[in-house]
Amino acid sequence: MATTDRAIASAEAHSAHNYHPLPVVIASADGAWMTDVEGRRYLDMLAGYSALNFGHGNRRLIDAAKAQLERVTLTSRAFHHDRFADFCTQLAELCGMEMVLPMNTGAEAVETAVKTARKWGYRTKGVPDGTAKIIVAADNFHGRTTTIISFSTDEEARADYGPYTPGFEIVPYGDLAALDAAMTDNTVAVLLEPIQGEAGVLVPPPGYLAGVRELTRARNVLFIADEIQSGLGRTGKTFALEHEGVVPDMYVLGKALGGGVVPVSAVVSSAEILGVFRPGEHGSTFGGNPLACAVALEVIAMLRTGEYQQRAAELGDHLHHELGLMTTGGAVETVRGRGLWAGVDISPSYGTGREISEKLMDRGVLVKDTHGSTIRIAPPLVISKEDLDWGLEQLRAVLTR
Repeated sequence: MATTDRAIASAEAHSAHNYHPLPVVIASADGAWMTDVEGRRYLDMLAGYSALNFGHGNRRLIDAAKAQLERVTLTSRAFHHDRFADFCTQLAELCGMEMVLPMNTGAEAVETAVKTARKWGYRTKGVPDGTAKIIVAADNFHGRTTTIISFSTDEEARADYGPYTPGFEIVPYGDLAALDAAMTDNTVAVLLEPIQGEAGVLVPPPGYLAGVRELTRARNVLFIADEIQSGLGRTGKTFALEHEGVVPDMYVLGKALGGGVVPVSAVVSSAEILGVFRPGEHGSTFGGNPLACAVALEVIAMLRTGEYQQRAAELGDHLHHELGLMTTGGAVETVRGRGLWAGVDISPSYGTGREISEKLMDRGVLVKDTHGSTIRIAPPLVISKEDLDWGLEQLRAVLTR
């Protein structure tokens, strides 16, 4: 067997089949390009689901990681280390908040947000013990832990994992009236993605997020924004909520915070809200470790310049203009998104999202499908306009009969 075939066969034989990756085996990557074990190059139009906003092998991030690797990588939170205070201070400032609780993965950060909201509900709002409710949106994707899939509407992610964690109510995404009707005195939080990524890059109706902010403030309910995929430059702003001038009570961050180098996540909020925790009540051995903080500090410094947000806004306008032109030919039914992030619904007569992704792979472009006929486009923010145009030309070619 060829090297690619051998690697795929070995993976199929010895790893659990919880993913169905495209048949490509990546060996190296730089910027917006990846190279497989056979030496073929591919334009990365997925960016690790926004974990690689700053591209593969970003020199600033790699240098920051290397420098920290030579000093200290892990202390656990049993001790202070010299990168921790700066990380928490600077991330809080970036978010316009006061306090940070660092974790590792996005799912851990969402779990932390759920625990925070419940503890705040009992200790601060005065909700009777064991009765706290959190409202979420249908078609959400917040991770894959048992508690998180308990409030998923995706049966593929949820089936066969019960019994499920109670305490959540699901309402339609984008429906303010349904959200208002679902609120009770025991509601402690509303947890939403400002743009639903896994659902196909769904952007809510104008005014929805501002309306959520008004409703939650009026009812003394926390507004938790899961900006794990949508945040840190992807949509042309530091946070997707900024497009509606909204500031939540709590940000949940991950993916790009680790620069594609190490997993880093965090919950960022006020001192009143995160101040509900006492020593021993929540933690993580690797959360806020020196290596993670060093990389994340460089990410924060890069975001402070605004250049990546501006680049995502400008190239995003171009991306959506070009994708919009494709809707006139019948192959593309709908295009959604914001900044360098798009969900593209392909007419089923042209193939499934998986089939289109495989055809693009054959032409040197890597994307990923979701929900049947939808493909997601989310290149690194460092992609050049020329490379972006080349990738779009390959999509046109695949969709031309």
